[in-house]
Amino acid sequence: MAKYTLKRLGWAVLTLLVIASLTFLLMNAIPGGPWQSEKALSAATIQSLNEKYGLDKPVYVQLGIYLKNICQGDMGVSFKMQKNRPVVDIIKEMFPVSAKVGFFALLWATIIGVPLGCIAAYKRGTWVDSLLRIICTIGVSIPSFVIASLLLAQFAGENEATRIFPTIFKASLGAKAYVLPCFALGLYPMCYTARQARSSMLDALGQDYIKTARAKGLKTNRIIFKHALRNALIPVITFLGPEIAFVFCGGFVIEKVFSIPGLGRYFVQSILARDYPVIMGTTIFLAAFIILMNFVVDVL
Repeated sequence: MAKYTLKRLGWAVLTLLVIASLTFLLMNAIPGGPWQSEKALSAATIQSLNEKYGLDKPVYVQLGIYLKNICQGDMGVSFKMQKNRPVVDIIKEMFPVSAKVGFFALLWATIIGVPLGCIAAYKRGTWVDSLLRIICTIGVSIPSFVIASLLLAQFAGENEATRIFPTIFKASLGAKAYVLPCFALGLYPMCYTARQARSSMLDALGQDYIKTARAKGLKTNRIIFKHALRNALIPVITFLGPEIAFVFCGGFVIEKVFSIPGLGRYFVQSILARDYPVIMGTTIFLAAFIILMNFVVDVL
């Protein structure tokens, strides 16, 4: 196990270096720069800003300096979004907001999705199975921003009779603020989890050890939720690993729609503002989180 862990750790570091290098090079290959949206900046001012932040050096030199700083835990400072504030501090502030929304979204998605998949497998060929498959297909087909827009129009629109939830996310409102974004963010994982659970459960129910359990006279609930579910959860856990990273780091579109002050929304804004250090920091953070969750999944 120690040898396996060290090997995975080495590959993880190499993967992060490759991701950081590619992101840095592609980001700098796009025409323009972080000062192009500023008004009335003279050439001398732009030159001064480039010298201050090291943007006047060749790209390969900038990349080498950045990788060296990353290895020391320094992600640089924001150019524009929060001028001269360390990117590490920004991530520390924004990530908990995204993680809280993502936690509740994934929690309800898993609690509902796995049992629905088991029920659909047990009721295979019946109207229950058909109905659940239709719902899950719709859930994985419709983009999350469409679901979010429909929810806002229905439950936070101009109609006072159905205006139950706020249009803009405010943590001070308590549970009300989380209902719509968590539902919109968790719908796709719930439906996909249910489909995965159904498929793997059908495979598990056809195995010899299940037939043996039936021959022993065990109750159906015990057979499904104790014996078959253990093997059926393997593909579900495989899917949930990277999905946890994506959801916890913020549904980019969902946070934008509901004005959630999380990491996902901030990442989108940093791209529009061409704030290079923030773009790099959030990308590396997300990549590291995905690598970590994939490792956890492999261990499980």
